[in-house]
Amino acid sequence: MLKKLSAAVLGLMCCSAYAQSVEAPRLKAGDSWVYAETVETGPQGFSSKNTLITVERVDSHNVLISAKQDGSNQAPVESMTGLDWSRSRDINGKQQVVNRPFEFPLSQGKKWTVEYTELNPNRPHSSETFHNDFVVTGWEDVQVPAGKFTALKIESEGQWSAVLAPIAIGGTQAVATPGRVTTVSNAQRIAPRTISGRTYKAFWYVPAEKRFVKSVEEYYDIKGVRSQRFTEELKSSKMAG
Repeated sequence: MLKKLSAAVLGLMCCSAYAQSVEAPRLKAGDSWVYAETVETGPQGFSSKNTLITVERVDSHNVLISAKQDGSNQAPVESMTGLDWSRSRDINGKQQVVNRPFEFPLSQGKKWTVEYTELNPNRPHSSETFHNDFVVTGWEDVQVPAGKFTALKIESEGQWSAVLAPIAIGGTQAVATPGRVTTVSNAQRIAPRTISGRTYKAFWYVPAEKRFVKSVEEYYDIKGVRSQRFTEELKSSKMAG
């Protein structure tokens, strides 16, 4: 009876611990992680590599991280992220958050949204809009190359849309008449139109690792067919003293 009671109390304590909110990580210079990264493009495209992520500097608002292929002698690529691992970049001449997988403190059921519209992002599109709704779904076990972890899972259902830039299609045709050849030009203007697709993201965050141990990001085209999937799984980590 005592053993059963102790087990029940222990189980209750574990559930209670998992239910608590999770604060932002206390990152330190020297914290590092090695991820197995996989990129799937279309039904056949596939590539993979191991990437080493290292915290180089932490200030009051940002984190400087370096990334390079694990074991490579080449210089790493350095970039800035937020203290919550959010990413920002130039949108229409202003720095704006384009990805925020975590909004601390994290707790089950918490929701947030990331949305932005970029003008003239590329030649075919006059604008692109991304809308992602995030929610903390709860604790679950996840297996990755670094081992088995109990992680707080965050999911995102999203949508992208793009306005196709107007284009002009032209051509010429030779018309032969007795003793003469005439060239006739034809021009047709295709008006702007909007297309859209879906996105899906999932992150498994482990407080002791200060980062996710697994992430999946998927993008679907206008027909609902997956065009790309990006997967990262933790292989090893090292926390600075």
